Amino acid sequence: MPASQTKVKRNAGPARQRTYELLKERLLSGCFEPGNRLTEEHLAAELGVSRTPVREALHKLEQEGLVAPLGARGFCVPSDSKEEMEELFEIRSILEGYALQCTCTLISIKDLARLEVIVKEAEAALKRKEVDRIFEINTKFHDTLNSFVSHKSRLYSLITDMRKYVLRHRKNTLHTLEGAKRAIEGHRKIVLALKLKDPDLCERIMRAHIHESKEDALRVAFGKK
Repeated sequence: MPASQTKVKRNAGPARQRTYELLKERLLSGCFEPGNRLTEEHLAAELGVSRTPVREALHKLEQEGLVAPLGARGFCVPSDSKEEMEELFEIRSILEGYALQCTCTLISIKDLARLEVIVKEAEAALKRKEVDRIFEINTKFHDTLNSFVSHKSRLYSLITDMRKYVLRHRKNTLHTLEGAKRAIEGHRKIVLALKLKDPDLCERIMRAHIHESKEDALRVAFGKK
């Protein structure tokens, strides 16, 4: 990403908050690789701010586990352990399983049709072997599901934040045809469960879908069979 596109905008709120948000977004989106060294001086120059908001942002991100200290040498991007990755996916499965329970009794025929269209878009992309496009459509599917519980502000916020942490591990798995195929099949089952309006089934299907995602992510990251 060019430095000119990552500078903190002066009219976009306090510099320290915008610096923190931008660095967090870049960490979660995979712009920085595990092991990358992060220094105040370099980041301040790249973002067009002083070193103070960068220093504050890095310490805050350290508390969130997104960067690790290197003493006088600054910070680095840590690699998640197997246990940390499993925990992220498990928390996500609980949150989204509950969200789908809430959704199933309220979802309209129109919204079900929206989900079916998204699944068909993904199936068409799979036939064309457009894995990058499938990744985009997968994100759209879950964004749409999440929007159905936007009236539950706390749940919506928790899911949105958790998905940002998980997405960095899902990118590699969805960029394989097998991983993409499994994700699409999971989405078909989710739509079917919603049509049946069975809350318990919806929770089980969503949790199974995210469990599959977790296994794919662990396989890519740690060579798990």
